[in-house]
Amino acid sequence: MGKYFQEDIETASRETIEQWQNDGLLDVVKRVYENVPFYRKKMEAAGVTPDDIKSVEDLPKLPFLTKDDLRDAYPYDLLAIPLKDCVRIQSTSGTTGKRVVDFYTHADIDKWGNGCARAIAAAGGTSEDVCHVSYGYGLFTGGPGLNDGSHKVGCLTLPMSSGNTDRQLQFMMDLGSTILCCTPSYASYLAESIHERGIQDQIKLKAGIFGAEAWSEEMRHDIEEKLGIKAYDIYGLTEIEGPGVAFECEAQDGMHICEDYFLPEIVDPDTLEPVPDGQIGELVFTSFAKEAFPLIRYRTKDITYITREKCKCGRTHARIHRLMGRSDDMLIIKGVNVYPSQIEEVLIKQGMPANYQLIVDRVNNSDTMEVLVDMTPEMFSDTIGAIEVKEKEIVAALKSMLGIYAKVKLVEPKSITRSEGKAVRVIDKRKI
Repeated sequence: MGKYFQEDIETASRETIEQWQNDGLLDVVKRVYENVPFYRKKMEAAGVTPDDIKSVEDLPKLPFLTKDDLRDAYPYDLLAIPLKDCVRIQSTSGTTGKRVVDFYTHADIDKWGNGCARAIAAAGGTSEDVCHVSYGYGLFTGGPGLNDGSHKVGCLTLPMSSGNTDRQLQFMMDLGSTILCCTPSYASYLAESIHERGIQDQIKLKAGIFGAEAWSEEMRHDIEEKLGIKAYDIYGLTEIEGPGVAFECEAQDGMHICEDYFLPEIVDPDTLEPVPDGQIGELVFTSFAKEAFPLIRYRTKDITYITREKCKCGRTHARIHRLMGRSDDMLIIKGVNVYPSQIEEVLIKQGMPANYQLIVDRVNNSDTMEVLVDMTPEMFSDTIGAIEVKEKEIVAALKSMLGIYAKVKLVEPKSITRSEGKAVRVIDKRKI
């Protein structure tokens, strides 16, 4: 266990955890009903009052909250305390509409830092480590969250932010970074850059904490092999806090939810009815410990499943499986549900780089799908015939995975823009 392992919390009995959540739910429902007119109106429309909520068993009586609700309430209408008691905001990019803004008190920031510190400790981090944070800073939650968590663990923190790969690698070598925190797509790019420069022997990384986008088990193994590290998943979203909501331990068998702060559910994305543990559905969170901006039954759109069995690491908090995608990222192509993560899985199994782009269009009222894939430098020197053979192999593998035809085109190395933040994998021209 890392130095920051909070044994009394992280190995609490299920009975204790459930009591935290029962007490927390009753408290937050009462708080928002009394202090947030937006919530009170939603609850009244659903015919429910705080008196109707006696325990977590009554959670399905409460209405869901969506990102559209957060946009409608922008900026202050979901605030549960006076603005003067808030000390920070974080925000989403706002690329698909109004920004979503989250507010924090000092206590909220402290709890957020605890979650990120637990993630770093679970990855083996201690005060002896150099934590290299390459998530974006500023309004994006990635950098500030892991930065605070690193401080709590006692690591030497390198607040690198994203971009400027030459500087990233220089500091990584000069200061002996041991833990890398960034998106998996940027980790893949850094690994590629390290090998191109031939500086593998000057890199001291032992672990990586990667999140902010869905990534496959195949991509994890690829990163681990290229960087010589153990790669850990981390989960969070701006709306309910940021990274550190859930994290992997050394078992790499699901991400432990900080259940002393959050109450998770899995619901059927179509019927919105709760589903049992182990069944795949949409992840829903209630952030009952948040003071400034608590959310009740917030639909994340992330697809996963949950288990409450004790982990072999000793932690007892519920775990969510690696994200399988987002319900709003799912593409329907020729009537078939397609997730970008499926494309990635096929490509890596075919020995291709994780950098690709999926282009969907509609021609003569029929959907078309083309996958552009970067070649490796070695492949670029192959004959045209060899490249065509590889394209046909990938076409066949995609057909086997998806059940539909996709055109595949191998392109020159690095001709697809590398991502220093969240990767842009899909261009759906049907929506343009």
